[in-house]
Amino acid sequence: MKRTLIKDLKGLKEKEVLVKGWVYKIYELPNVTFVKLRDSSGIIQVVLEEKYCELKNEMSIQVTGSLVESKKAPGGLEILATSIKILGNTYYDILPFEINKKKISASLETILDNRAVSLRKPELRAVFKIQQEITNAFREYLMSLEFTEIHTPKIISSSTEGGSEMFTVNYFDRRAFLAQSPQFYKQMMVGAGFERVFEVAPAYRAELHNTYRHLNEYISLDVEMGFIESYEDLMELEEGFLKHLFKHINEKCEFELKLLGTQLKEIKPIPRIPLAKVHEILQQEFGKASPPGNIDAEGEVLISKWVKEKYDSDFIFLTKYPVSKRPMYAMPSPEDETLTDSFDLIYKGLEITTGGQRIHDYNMLKENIIKFGLNPEDFKFYLDTFKYGMPPHGGLAIGLERITMKILDLDNIREATLLPRDMKRLEP
Repeated sequence: MKRTLIKDLKGLKEKEVLVKGWVYKIYELPNVTFVKLRDSSGIIQVVLEEKYCELKNEMSIQVTGSLVESKKAPGGLEILATSIKILGNTYYDILPFEINKKKISASLETILDNRAVSLRKPELRAVFKIQQEITNAFREYLMSLEFTEIHTPKIISSSTEGGSEMFTVNYFDRRAFLAQSPQFYKQMMVGAGFERVFEVAPAYRAELHNTYRHLNEYISLDVEMGFIESYEDLMELEEGFLKHLFKHINEKCEFELKLLGTQLKEIKPIPRIPLAKVHEILQQEFGKASPPGNIDAEGEVLISKWVKEKYDSDFIFLTKYPVSKRPMYAMPSPEDETLTDSFDLIYKGLEITTGGQRIHDYNMLKENIIKFGLNPEDFKFYLDTFKYGMPPHGGLAIGLERITMKILDLDNIREATLLPRDMKRLEP
């Protein structure tokens, strides 16, 4: 007999079925035993007419029996078992925590230490089903606009951001680095003739942060687009993606959203406010001083609160960051050369995106590299691309874990990370 997933049982009433999964919960009565069986798709109640003393929570088993309707059973169906076979035995004395409770009574660190066990809880696993659909929607949307997916190296010879927050790698007889982003390569591929490219891949930041919002390895959703008119095109692109994303998740993840108690409402036009104006708002409305050329974590939360009240939007584009606060490839603004045509996207009080127009002229880029105190020879493989008619272009990068965290209103980015890598965690 062929196995049936629990989610597919509804169309098979009054039939003999074979299901496989893990023992989720056991209820023993004098003459009958009820077992809740869980697989990757759902939970079903199994009725046993005798005691199975060897059964234990989290054993993997297979059950054969008759599928019948039952008003008292979860989902209105149950299986009257005719045979049970243990497929994977258990060897624990006590579980790290109870998976079958409404909420796991353990710290996040304990949950992450036992990730393969904790992810058996449907609510925790639902986060990653939704995360899967974020990347699916990203690909779907961009490919509909003639973007090409690329795969760039993660072991590189020089810094893309010109900073020191790089993990070093012993690459045979040379020092190499783990890539902070695919920035140089995605720009090169625009100039190589693809025009529009995207990538979904890990990025590495050796930042000495240990907060609810930081990771040292994360997944970056990167985009680069050629022949743009201005950096406004990039914000239009991202806003279009977000609208598509919310619609996609509502359609594909109805069960998971309900399980997590989350609703995604239609996205309204996203306000675009220059950083200098944001500084004024924070000072006037909240008495909040901001660091020069940026806003801090508290500022992100406060400006999001203001935008929610004024525009009923969970999103805000912060634009026109200073040249001094952006990488050497950022395009200076034609209206004010001390500023750049760049932006961040803040979502519910957290930056999830950085983007902007890039310098596309060879001489201008070379001069800017020197202005930043860097040696053009160290970037020759990248800089030489701009000798051959690089079009006006720009791009953006979205942190996958950050957008997942905010869509689901999670408290910590590690909850949206399958196996986190941070300052203290290298296992599992």
